[in-house]
Amino acid sequence: MMESGLGDHHSGQLHREAEEARAERIVGQELSRRGWSEADLEQRRRNDPEKLAIATRLRRETPLTVKAIAGRVHLGASKGANGNLHRYMQANPSSGAIAEPAVPPGE
Repeated sequence: MMESGLGDHHSGQLHREAEEARAERIVGQELSRRGWSEADLEQRRRNDPEKLAIATRLRRETPLTVKAIAGRVHLGASKGANGNLHRYMQANPSSGAIAEPAVPPGE
C-alpha cells in the first residue's frame, strides 16, 4: 500500500479513504476520457459496455467490492452487476481482467 503513502501503522479508516479517493480519481479520468458527465453515467443502461469497462478498471486497480463499484458506476444491484461484470471481463480479457491461463492437454 506504499503507493498511497500509508503504511501498516495507519488505521484501516485511512486506508479505506485513500482507496475511495483513488477510485474517484479513476472514475473522473474515465468520464473525462469519454467526454461524459456524472449524469451520463447515471442515464446509461446497467450493462453498457463503457460502464462495464470503467467497473473492470475499478475492480482491477482498487480493493473495492463489487457492491461498492456497482453503486458508484450505477450498475444496479450487486448480484446482477457481478454477473454482468464477470461476463464482460471474460469476453474482453484485454480490458485488464485476469484471464484463466490455457492448460495444455495432459497436464
